[in-house]
Amino acid sequence: MLYSYLNNLKLSKWASLLGAFTFSFSGFFISWLEWGTIIHVGLWLPLILLSIDKITSNIPKKHVWLFAYLISMIFSFFAGHLQTFFYVAIFSFCYFLSKWWQYGRKKNILILYIVFNVLFIILSSVQWIPTLQLISLSARGIDVISIDNPGWLIPWQHMIQFVVPDFFGNPTTLNYWGVWNYGELVGYIGIMPLILALFAMFYRRDKKTLFFGTAFFMGLIFSFPTYFAKIPYLLKIPYLSTAQPTRLLFIIDFALAVLSSLGFDYLLRIKRKVAIISPLVFISIVLVSLWVFIPKGHLLVVKSNLLLPTILLAISVVLLIVLINITKNKKFTVVICTTILAISLFDLFRFGWKFTSFTQRPYLFPPTKTLSFLQKNLGDFRIMATDSRIFPPNFPAVYKLQSLDGYDPLYLLRYGELIAASERKKADITPPFGFNRIITPHNYESRIADLLGVKYVLSFSTLNVPKLVKVFQEGQTMVYENKNVIPRAFFVNTIKLSENKEESMKMLFDTSIDLTRAGIVENQNENLNLSWSVGSANIIQYDENKVIIDTKNEDVGFLILTDTFYPTWKASIDGKRAKIFVTDYNFRGVIVPSGKHIIEFYDSLF
Repeated sequence: MLYSYLNNLKLSKWASLLGAFTFSFSGFFISWLEWGTIIHVGLWLPLILLSIDKITSNIPKKHVWLFAYLISMIFSFFAGHLQTFFYVAIFSFCYFLSKWWQYGRKKNILILYIVFNVLFIILSSVQWIPTLQLISLSARGIDVISIDNPGWLIPWQHMIQFVVPDFFGNPTTLNYWGVWNYGELVGYIGIMPLILALFAMFYRRDKKTLFFGTAFFMGLIFSFPTYFAKIPYLLKIPYLSTAQPTRLLFIIDFALAVLSSLGFDYLLRIKRKVAIISPLVFISIVLVSLWVFIPKGHLLVVKSNLLLPTILLAISVVLLIVLINITKNKKFTVVICTTILAISLFDLFRFGWKFTSFTQRPYLFPPTKTLSFLQKNLGDFRIMATDSRIFPPNFPAVYKLQSLDGYDPLYLLRYGELIAASERKKADITPPFGFNRIITPHNYESRIADLLGVKYVLSFSTLNVPKLVKVFQEGQTMVYENKNVIPRAFFVNTIKLSENKEESMKMLFDTSIDLTRAGIVENQNENLNLSWSVGSANIIQYDENKVIIDTKNEDVGFLILTDTFYPTWKASIDGKRAKIFVTDYNFRGVIVPSGKHIIEFYDSLF
């Protein structure tokens, strides 16, 4: 699609192909290739810009392109990464304004643009509403990394990665020595495309170059540690203050890809091609400087990773010098242009293939005896590990094992507070929690762990706790069974009422309250019985969006399901809607009539 957009800008086919290749294999796209949502959001931007071009220009049948704009915006939003979509929306809005201004500021075009954006909001509201609800209930704004934390903004030294992507090593080859996360900081677009992008910014004078050049520099200003980049965090602007600015590499790489296309097109058209020498000299100086000032502590890694960019630069110099001298030979020009595309594609494909190496599934997710034991015996209970090397966050999900940890910036605030108090061993829910957005609880002695249904604790060391009994060992990994574990669904014979979450948390830590027999119901205005009948509860189906429980009770009972309370979850008893009470600070409680019943918890907006 970027090829079509660039072709619409009346750029040559050679230039359009180069821009399309560069964008597809750019550092941002390669580093986030494993996260399909992010890539899927970004790939709609060229169609959005092409649609805007058609809408604002003097062509018939604008309605076709209005619908193309609407559909591409909807698909980009539904792809599922809000931050990248925010950049897409802001970028496309600025692009529309520039085009609208350029083509006469027609009111009817502006009205159509507004109408179709309102239509986009209406059609996508089915996702906007639950998304905003989730954000309002999440802990995203609590454990925000400091702007001074290395890697939150792109360190200045990592500008080197625009020229030499693996100057700081590569995590795939296990020799990365740069700041924090390679994937967040690499903006590489290839040696030849970078030369041509710089050429466009140095010499091409038109509105297209001005727009994308400005976008490139704005991306740098707000993603590197400048004063302007810190403004959203200093002012605590909602959403922006919790969004990691390194993701602006999407805009930077997209702008560079378009600029490389503009530069290539300009080089093929102008007579004074010798001007290309300036960016060649600039890149050469950078590479020579890197060779001269190689850090002694990383000599072998850096020298190895400087070699290929140097060779590619030398080839680029030869190709461009030849191109300068064959302006009248069209057949030879085709050969050189084909070679330029081939070299650029090789450069970017090699870069991408190295980072996104493909490994056999058993290497990353190995089948082990410990896993087999857990899968056979865990049932509806949960696990926890004392060391993240045993189970990195979210890995248990691959094996269909439920755990307390999670690698997700949108974990709910209530759950974050509950785990924070458990780890602190006291009823303290004051932020920050110190999780760095990754919940990794290790306090297996806490009765919160019992309440959360932790049946097995995995450890590399011996655990001398009365409630834990070692039941399995494989190599250094020991599995302990928690004899105090509380079932996932159970009846209590009494409830205690609390006025707010602080009081609920204090009750959870009150050892005089037996959590297997008492439930803590929060902030209820209606009168509730304090004594209930205790019956049996058996989970007969447990899926991501539905939990079905078979119950039997001689009298009216109060059932607790230790799954996180969330507003969109509903409950029914034999098909009739039942109220869910916020219970035990974070969980779900329902009143169940006497007799045999089927309780169903299900996720539904309505």
